[in-house]
Amino acid sequence: MSRQAQGAVLLVLGATVLSISAFSTTYVNYVKPGFRPLLVGAGAVLTVLGLLSVVAGLLGRPGPAHHHGTRAAWLMAVPAFAIVLIAPPPLGAFAARQSGRPPALARAEPYAPLAGGGAAELTLGEFIGRVYARPGQSLAGKKVRLIGFAVPAEDGRGWYLTRMRIRCCAADALALEVAVQGAAAPAEGSWVAVTGTWVPWQHGVPDDYVVPTLAATGVAAVEQPAEPYE
Repeated sequence: MSRQAQGAVLLVLGATVLSISAFSTTYVNYVKPGFRPLLVGAGAVLTVLGLLSVVAGLLGRPGPAHHHGTRAAWLMAVPAFAIVLIAPPPLGAFAARQSGRPPALARAEPYAPLAGGGAAELTLGEFIGRVYARPGQSLAGKKVRLIGFAVPAEDGRGWYLTRMRIRCCAADALALEVAVQGAAAPAEGSWVAVTGTWVPWQHGVPDDYVVPTLAATGVAAVEQPAEPYE
């Protein structure tokens, strides 16, 4: 593989990383926003190395051509072209169905009381955390507003408001779900804001994880958030 080809592959990879992190917000479809400086730095380094390699190859003496090796090396750039040309969307309803793990409920101390005078906008993670917080029920009788995408229940009865949570990247995504009652299911995968109140369990907080339920008083279509993951 020629030095120019090696440099070109690095240049393509570096330019792609820069394009999705420094000049757009596409990177949040794959990693948490805090990784942006690292992506920009990595993209800049790859781009500079690619340029230096191409220039060095042009100034140096040409070596023997290895066409098969060059073609194989260019396959490394295929994912980069796919990201630029196709731009895979963030994980949605299909990924949520494959996520069978319940969320980790690490927080046990009580949450601060919610302010009155309207619906409190919460993340699904905070809503679920408040449901399971002991002691006290900070959500009892409180109107809340949650944003997520719609996922129909497997049995065809009802639907879930869902949001994917990631720790570092889309590979470790976990689905946060809240069952919605009292409202017709929106189109699968559509982003909505649901206003309503938590439906308490009859026998107190269960020992095993159970998806909490929200009695909806309103469902409104919304745009996908700039940061699709929690």
